[in-house]
Amino acid sequence: MTADPAVPAGPLTGPATPGESPETMRTRVAALLGRSRERSTALTALDDSELAAQHSPLMSPLVWDLAHIGSMEELWLVRDVGGREPLRPEIDGLYDAFQHSRSSRVELPLLTPAEARGYVAEVRDKALDALHRSPLRGRPLEAEGFAFGMIVQHEQQHDETMLATHQLRSGGPVLDAAPPPRPAGAVDPAAEVLVPAGPFEMGTSAEPWALDNERPAHVVDLPAFRIDVHPVTNGAFAAFVDAGGYDDPRLWTDAGWAHRTEEGLVAPRFWSRDSDGTWWRRRFGVVERVPDDEPVVHVSFHEAQAYARWAGKRLPTEAEWEKAARHDPATGRSRRFPWGDDEPRAEHANLGQRHLQPAPIGSYPAGASAFGVQQMVGDVWEWCDSGWHPYPGFSVFPYPEYSEVFFGGDYAVLRGGSFGTDPAAIRATFRNWDHPIRRQIFAGFRLVRDAGV
Repeated sequence: MTADPAVPAGPLTGPATPGESPETMRTRVAALLGRSRERSTALTALDDSELAAQHSPLMSPLVWDLAHIGSMEELWLVRDVGGREPLRPEIDGLYDAFQHSRSSRVELPLLTPAEARGYVAEVRDKALDALHRSPLRGRPLEAEGFAFGMIVQHEQQHDETMLATHQLRSGGPVLDAAPPPRPAGAVDPAAEVLVPAGPFEMGTSAEPWALDNERPAHVVDLPAFRIDVHPVTNGAFAAFVDAGGYDDPRLWTDAGWAHRTEEGLVAPRFWSRDSDGTWWRRRFGVVERVPDDEPVVHVSFHEAQAYARWAGKRLPTEAEWEKAARHDPATGRSRRFPWGDDEPRAEHANLGQRHLQPAPIGSYPAGASAFGVQQMVGDVWEWCDSGWHPYPGFSVFPYPEYSEVFFGGDYAVLRGGSFGTDPAAIRATFRNWDHPIRRQIFAGFRLVRDAGV
């Protein structure tokens, strides 16, 4: 069985635009809800046994993710915005992510795949009724369609999580998508650009569907730095491996070296090397040679940091990453996306699961930032050398379990989205975070250095 989860980019595929009319917003939300559900359906088009199985202790059974998507949608769009009575109050606790660890969810009395599909369909019917009735104005939860945008993003985030589960499952391929584009000409993987010293506006107070951790906008003043035009490639990372980078504790932090030793890390996850030294990878059930020109993916923060030291550079701070992605020195303002304020389209970035892998570096020149930095949105999440903290003036909205409860923990920031991130669930202010040991996520990195080095 093969499902094609590719999502075409086009009008009204991205997050809401500031100042959008309620009529346009209603059309956008309905389209995005429909597209999100099509993707969820494609990712769960498996035998019941596969849906109910736990393919890795790092991940939930796919059937849990599906019903959880419906549970969150019911909570916010049906019960809160729609004012309706609960559909299945007895299952609320089963799908509360804070009550049960991922590794334990397989033991819960979960809805069967058929029950989960019926539940999410019933929820969606009532959510669309709530969309029709809501003024999309007034209280903050409904103003500019925020609650609906939050649920679109939530479903797409879980779709990316389910995509990661597909990468972890054993067996042959069940997903299919077209290969990514290739660059039109020669690309210099070592190219870098200067980002001059000075202030810029970080975060947002205007983006309609920005989540609480992206707010509020505030000014950050940075010294000059140089940032790589492209993410670090597989070929460059293989050179680090061949040079003994995994065997040199001087390149690693104490925590990184302890983890590398305990887990026996020798290369990015899903890589293996044959007897003649050729690197291979397993990608969604397909075993293939590692392409040198793609951004490296499935590396932890610790591995990225060790590579950076070996290369004589460092990972960017979160503020450096955002300035390189958003700041326009010609106007002095910060853009919504690296290429400008227009919502993402196919020529801008590798998003929306149109391809099941990162694109070779240099494939999206139309998506470059004002400084000329490429592929900052899509392809791979990029590790930043910053912990997970709130911005000055942070305020919880609409619930603390999305951001606040994680602040100050053992997390590193990731920015930019991956090939598995939907256009509606990413922007240049979007912030992600995870434990520095994580490798199942679609994460890579790029490097910076101080301007005077």
